[in-house]
Amino acid sequence: MSAVVQEAPTRSLSALRSQFKDGKAALLEHFRASRPSAPAATKLTRALTKHVDATLADLWLHTAMPPGAALVAVGGYGRGELFPYSDVDVLVLLPPGGHGNDALRSSVEGFITACWDIGLEIGSSVRTIDECIAESQRDVTVQTALLESRFLCGSRRVFRTFRHANSEAMDPKAFLRAKTLEMRQRHVKYEDTPYSLEPNCKESPGGLRDLQVVIWVARAAGLGRTWSELAANGLITPFEVKQLQRNEGLLKLIRARLHLVAGRREDRLVFDLQTAVAESFGYQATKAQRASEVLMRRYYWAAKAVGQLNLILMLNIEERVDGSGDRPMRPINERFFDRGGMLEVASDDLYEREPHAILETFLIYQQVLGIKGLSARTLRALYNARNLMDAEFRRDPVNRATFMAMLKQPEGQTHAFRLMNQTSVLGRYLWVFRRIVGQMQHDLFHVYTVDQHILMVLRNVRRFFIPEHAHEYPFCTQLASQFDHPYVLYVAALFHDVAKGRGGDHSELGATEARRFCRDHEIPRADAQLIEFLVKGHLTMSRIAQKEDLSDPDVITGFAKLVRNERTLTALYLLTVADIRGTSPKVWNAWKGKLLEDLYRLTLRALGGAKPNLDAEIEARKQEARQQLALHSALPGGEATLWDTLEFSYFARHDAADIAWHARVLARQVATTAPVVSARLSPVGEGLQVLVYAPDRDDLFARICGYFDGAGFNILDAKIHTTRRDYALDTFQVISPQMAGEPHAAYRDLIALVEAQLSAAIKREGPLPEPSRGRVSRRVKSFPIVPRVSLRPDERAQRWLLSVSTSDRSGLLYAIARVLARHRINLQLAKIITLGERVEDTFLVDGPALQQSKAQLEIESELLDAVSPTA
Repeated sequence: MSAVVQEAPTRSLSALRSQFKDGKAALLEHFRASRPSAPAATKLTRALTKHVDATLADLWLHTAMPPGAALVAVGGYGRGELFPYSDVDVLVLLPPGGHGNDALRSSVEGFITACWDIGLEIGSSVRTIDECIAESQRDVTVQTALLESRFLCGSRRVFRTFRHANSEAMDPKAFLRAKTLEMRQRHVKYEDTPYSLEPNCKESPGGLRDLQVVIWVARAAGLGRTWSELAANGLITPFEVKQLQRNEGLLKLIRARLHLVAGRREDRLVFDLQTAVAESFGYQATKAQRASEVLMRRYYWAAKAVGQLNLILMLNIEERVDGSGDRPMRPINERFFDRGGMLEVASDDLYEREPHAILETFLIYQQVLGIKGLSARTLRALYNARNLMDAEFRRDPVNRATFMAMLKQPEGQTHAFRLMNQTSVLGRYLWVFRRIVGQMQHDLFHVYTVDQHILMVLRNVRRFFIPEHAHEYPFCTQLASQFDHPYVLYVAALFHDVAKGRGGDHSELGATEARRFCRDHEIPRADAQLIEFLVKGHLTMSRIAQKEDLSDPDVITGFAKLVRNERTLTALYLLTVADIRGTSPKVWNAWKGKLLEDLYRLTLRALGGAKPNLDAEIEARKQEARQQLALHSALPGGEATLWDTLEFSYFARHDAADIAWHARVLARQVATTAPVVSARLSPVGEGLQVLVYAPDRDDLFARICGYFDGAGFNILDAKIHTTRRDYALDTFQVISPQMAGEPHAAYRDLIALVEAQLSAAIKREGPLPEPSRGRVSRRVKSFPIVPRVSLRPDERAQRWLLSVSTSDRSGLLYAIARVLARHRINLQLAKIITLGERVEDTFLVDGPALQQSKAQLEIESELLDAVSPTA
């Protein structure tokens, strides 16, 4: 872009302020009213750049800057790309010795102040040429900004001298290495995926920054400044130029519209703004999908293409800069070579001549030791071979055999399938998978798109079979080591959510797809039936473990009948753990792990022919508890005073360790009138376990919940029991979000505080305080779920099962407990399940009010009011 001519007469700051503000507003309004298109976004960024150029030139004249200085645009502004609220970065280039000139320093300060006075919020640096070069050698970010420098006004001679010195100081190889490392670090910061549900369209993998990096390193190496120049130098093909321009244009358009909708610099496509940005594109919601889903799918496909092209170009430039393209190649077979650890095709047209080699690429990637990636030549050949993977390709027996060989390899599935998805091969071969690439999930606990979640689950399953990861999943690793056909679990992982977004039951639809895959790939009948069962029932074990009473023999018997044998039980358990851990880092916790493991062990015992004998089981628990009490020097028989007051159900719901702990704490306090509160580090390895023993009263559970809510604890589980003497004996598993990342032992410092404060809270009299109006998150606001309350009798019509499903917020459990207390509902069991930002709580309750239809309706209505986000 040409420099601004300095011949306009100076104007007052007030006039310049109005001119700048009105001019920018007119440009933004014109863009807002125009049809959304990439050319319109490009035109806007250039027009905004030109407008700022002219304003800065006027200010330069207004402040009478001396002739020896130069004003230089750097960074994105230097590139000539100003988005509505982009940073305006400038460099005031001083002549040698300029810092010692008081008049010059005063003029520079006046210029910068004037910029801010008229509303032009610049990012400025003031340096001599020597200072620029010295700083750029220390900081690659400065070096990058200076690489895109553009003359605005002032001394051209000083600017030319600066450009020459900057060019001479550039080391293309060191710059490439630094930018590559910086890019990897940035990708890690953004979770190494373009598929985050709230991606940064500038910084995330596949964002605009990935394209800018390519231009920077190519420019530093003298290989070109534009896509056309890179093509002229043989780095990219004309087809790739079109793909780059098309996807870059879409990303620029999204970023420009995002700035406009937000009214500020905002590069994250956060949930709050996605719908508004989508509507600015003209997208409308339908019954099948939201407007935001249409936008985000377009974004993800563009980001995926940018990621592929970035990888190809960075490898190509690396080969040019460091000469790695001339390294000797070791033949692997007649189709592939090993070039310095990168898998290289024997010829550019290999895949056109031999389409079978497409899947063979990834099989070799798994099999050959030392291959750490695909070369630029191979990636380009794959990119250009996408249209070869048609229906005939998918039906080809050789390709089907190769795909099965990949699944059955002893290692490498995680990286191979990720690479297949990254290069679009996975979706082209598994056409059903292609439908969920970039598919968002609005369920408040998945943080990845469907395809990325599936690959995360595959990774988790694969880790069960890797000894190096045994410390992460000890029990899963133990079970996996004895599982005969790991590929069965890999296929189930690939298909468990593959039917998401179609409407209907995705488990049923996915099972149909899995059955078809097994038939097409000639998977043995027994394995095929297991895969279909796993896909269809992949949510079952989680639901039972988290929502049903595992102390009920009928629950265990029913689940054992469903899975039928140990192999199916083990497979379902491994898939369930992998699935939950693949939804979000926040969803899994040690307590959920314990529930699943308990269900597995109880069911395994039932499958082994041991009929549920609760009397024998409870007697065994009592005996084990007595042994533990003896280890703590408890007097023999001392537990009887407490145990004689406890119902059968208490022993059924607590394990021996808890029973012994309760007996130790309450040995001399069974008849106390004051509340007893005792806390300890949770045996499951996370948070605290808190025992409350006190004379029962209608509002006791509500007061306990109120305390935990006010103290910032989340209740993971509550076991509620009332003794024969009308004492409440309740046990809670709690964690504190504020302790996230702290070692488990750090909770020890909270024990005395919890015991004292909770005891005081229980003693309080008077009405229960109103629950706080807990704030809901941005995500909940953007994707609200309809609160649901279900109250139904159990099979024996003795107790009632209360199920609550709603968006999570602070104070929610307390609000529920207040309603139950108001109607004198007795709580016997509570399962508190938080799935990301959605809760699925289940309570076992009884009380006279539940026998009256009118009262039931009133209770359900009040609960709905209590759990609604506006309550």
